[in-house]
Amino acid sequence: MKIYTGRGDEGMTDLRDMSRVSKTSPRIEAYGTVDEANALIGTIRPTGYDDIDAHLERVQNHLHVVQADFANPDPDEDDPVVREDHVAELETWIDEADAELAPLESFVLPGGSEAGAALHHARTVVRRAERRAVDLAGTDPVNDQAIAYLNRLSDALFTFARLVNERDGVPEDRPTY
Repeated sequence: MKIYTGRGDEGMTDLRDMSRVSKTSPRIEAYGTVDEANALIGTIRPTGYDDIDAHLERVQNHLHVVQADFANPDPDEDDPVVREDHVAELETWIDEADAELAPLESFVLPGGSEAGAALHHARTVVRRAERRAVDLAGTDPVNDQAIAYLNRLSDALFTFARLVNERDGVPEDRPTY
């Protein structure tokens, strides 16, 4: 596989079905922001916690599926797509992590330990990816499960950030009004 082709030099790129679109199209913005989130999650591992690291590795693979899903305007039945079980897996992890935490009683300021703060940062990038996906869905068909996955992933990253901070003994700061 050649790294450079020159096909994008004029601001266009290929989708999975080989149709050409502008690099600024909502579809490219959506899967490009998912790529950014994936790269950011890659900088967080290892967190020092095997269970969270295993979840993040799985998330990175799921995010490749989200990208493939968004890059394919008309998927065939054998193409990778986000499914309900991807979302359900995140919900299981959130519930498991949440069981280890004190109940959330207020907003928390993003931050904490190095890994906790990085997980909060990744959460915000995933939220942006979700907004880009919702924007795309306003003009083109999009797999609803991919949007649900991004929504749930931001919840999971928030919960993982809280869990890492708890395990690291770093208290959560609450906003003052």
